Amino acid sequence: MASNPDYIKMTPEIKAMAEAVAKNSSIDPEDYVRYDVKRGLRDLNGKGVVAGLTEISNIVAKKMVNGEEVSCEGELYYRGINVKDLVNGVLDEGRFGFEETAHLLLLGALPNKWQNDTFQEMLGNYRSLPNNFVRDVILKSPSGDIMNSLARSVLTLASYDDSADDISLPNVLRQCLQMLAVFPLLSVYGYQAYNYKEGKSLFIHAPDQKLSTAENILSLLRVDSSYSFWEAHVLDICLMLHAEHGGGNNSTFTTHVVTSSGTDTYSCMAAALSSLKGPRHGGANIKVIRMFEDMKTVVKDWKDEDEVRRYLQDLLEKKAFDKAGLIYGMGHAVYSLSDPRADVLRTFVEKLSAEKGRDEEYALYSMVERLGTELISGGRKIYKGVSANIDFYSGFVYHMLDLPLELYTPIFAVARVAGWSAHRIEELINMSKIIRPAYKYVGSTQPYVPLAQRG
Repeated sequence: MASNPDYIKMTPEIKAMAEAVAKNSSIDPEDYVRYDVKRGLRDLNGKGVVAGLTEISNIVAKKMVNGEEVSCEGELYYRGINVKDLVNGVLDEGRFGFEETAHLLLLGALPNKWQNDTFQEMLGNYRSLPNNFVRDVILKSPSGDIMNSLARSVLTLASYDDSADDISLPNVLRQCLQMLAVFPLLSVYGYQAYNYKEGKSLFIHAPDQKLSTAENILSLLRVDSSYSFWEAHVLDICLMLHAEHGGGNNSTFTTHVVTSSGTDTYSCMAAALSSLKGPRHGGANIKVIRMFEDMKTVVKDWKDEDEVRRYLQDLLEKKAFDKAGLIYGMGHAVYSLSDPRADVLRTFVEKLSAEKGRDEEYALYSMVERLGTELISGGRKIYKGVSANIDFYSGFVYHMLDLPLELYTPIFAVARVAGWSAHRIEELINMSKIIRPAYKYVGSTQPYVPLAQRG
C-alpha cells in the first residue's frame, strides 16, 4: 500500500463540501434558549441534567445552608466512602490501593485481606495476552496515537473470546476483570511499538503477575524495569483518583448509552476509550503540560508574579499558547471551590518535586494556580467558583515519573476502566430501555426537486 494513498488526501472538492456542510448545519444558539433545550445536557447554570441513578460514586460540590444551595469544598465518594479516606488508608499502611479500589467499585464493598489477595491474584492471572497478539496486532500497525491503538487492540481481543457477545453478568464480570488486567499491557506495548516505528530500540517486558498495576506500568515501560517504591506509590494514588467520577462524565455516560443497546463489553470499552481520548476529557492534562512548556519559554523569570500574571492574562485574551482563551487545568464542570482529587494530588506533587529537584517548577504551578483563580474569577462572569482540577497536577506528576506524553491519556484509561466496568454492570442489571434522548427539529421544510431541474 502506498504511504499516502488517495483516500486520505485532502482535495479542493472536499474543502468546498465542508463549507457547504458548515453553512447548512449551523443552528442558531438562541434556539437552544427558545426551545428550552439543555445544551450539552446542562442547564444555563452548567448543572447536568439528571439522566440516571447510580450507587457507584457521588460528587459533592454544593450543600444546603439555611434552605439555600451554596458551593462547598468538593468531595468524592466511591460506594459511599470518601476517596480521601481510601488514599489515607493505603498511605498509613504503606501499600498499593488501586486494586482494592477496583474491587470496591465493582463489588460494592472493600475486600478483607483474603478477598483482596484473591482479587489481586485473579488480576495477575488475567494479566497476559493471547499468543502472538503483540506481534500480530500491536506491532503490525503502530500509531503515535496510543488511544487509537488501545481501542483497536480491545476490539481485536473480541476475536479471541468465544463468548464475546454473551452479556450475562458472570461473563461480563470476567471480561471486565480481563480489561482491568490487560489495559496496562496494551497501552505500554502500543507505545513501545510506536517507538520502534520511529527508529528507537524495541523492548517488550513480560508482566509480573505478583506486581500491582502501578508497578507493572513502570516495569513494562522502563528499559531496566526499575522503579522506586515511592514512584509506584504516587502512580498508584493517581490510578485511585482517576478510577471513577460519577455517571455523568462523558466516557462513563457513553458506557451507559452503549451498554443499553445490548452490545458486547469490547465494543463498550472501545466506545468509552474514544470518548476519553478527547482533549476536553481525558486529554486535558496534556494541554496543561504543553501550556506550561510554552509559558516557560515566554516567561523569563518564573518567580516574577507580574510576568506570570501577564502571560495568564494573555491566555484568557486569546493572545498566548493556542489562543483558545483558556488556562488549562483551571475550573471543572461540577466542582467550584475545590476538586478533592487535586487536593490529594497536590501534596504528592510537592514531595515528588522535592525528590526530583524540581522545586522551582512546583512553585510556578502553585503561583499559576493562585493567580489563575484570581484572574478567571475577576474577569469573567461565572456561575460558580473556579479552582484547579486534577488535570492541573496529574500531567506534572507523570512528567516527573518520566512517563511519555503519549501515555498520559492511556494511563487515565487504565484507571477509569474500573469505573466503566462498574457502570456497565450497573446498567446491565437495571436497564429496561435503550437510552434514547430526543432532538427537536428546527430546520425548514422544502420540496423535492428532480435532478435535471437542480441548479
